[in-house]
Amino acid sequence: MRVRRQYLFIDFEFTMPERNVRMKDFYAEIIEVGIVAVVDDQVTEQFSSFVTPLKFPKLTDRCKSFLHISQQQVDKGLSIFELVKKLEEFNKPNYETTIVTWGNMDMKVLRHNCLKAGVAFPLKAAELDLSMEYKRFFGDQNQTGLWKAVQEYGKEGTGKHHRALDDALTTFNIFKLVEKDKRYLEKPEPTTIGDRIDFSKLLSEFA
Repeated sequence: MRVRRQYLFIDFEFTMPERNVRMKDFYAEIIEVGIVAVVDDQVTEQFSSFVTPLKFPKLTDRCKSFLHISQQQVDKGLSIFELVKKLEEFNKPNYETTIVTWGNMDMKVLRHNCLKAGVAFPLKAAELDLSMEYKRFFGDQNQTGLWKAVQEYGKEGTGKHHRALDDALTTFNIFKLVEKDKRYLEKPEPTTIGDRIDFSKLLSEFA
């Protein structure tokens, strides 16, 4: 049976502590999820939901103002347990799956949230940090932000920055652009006879 290629473009938004306020035992929790599933180059599913934090359910003012997410939205969201169940649905037999994120924080926070909730990490897949791939490919000194990267390609991000599904779609769009550039570099155009022979030198020999 043919193994199918699945890419999961995942973005999470997280809780944030108040500036200059010590919050005892605070850790970042997922409050919004965006997933774009792509199988054999076709988008097969888009999923978006708010998520209710388990340990610190009340959002800080800084978090609400930075992400433009309200307390009411996260209160009606999935629990971490429902989120884990949803993510498990993407572990399909005979699929070779790669999770693609912009930066390494998304998977780090998911692992930590699973640990704190006492549930197993739900995804069985390879992981690709596209921001590092982008940095290596373009030889940048510093890691580039997601929307700055898409603008460097002369494009615009999808929807609104810091909305999970929009950021996941933007990551997917950059992935396609980088893959196209990589293929272009790996497969140079076949040379013509004119490229291989300098006709000016050839003609001068017969002059």
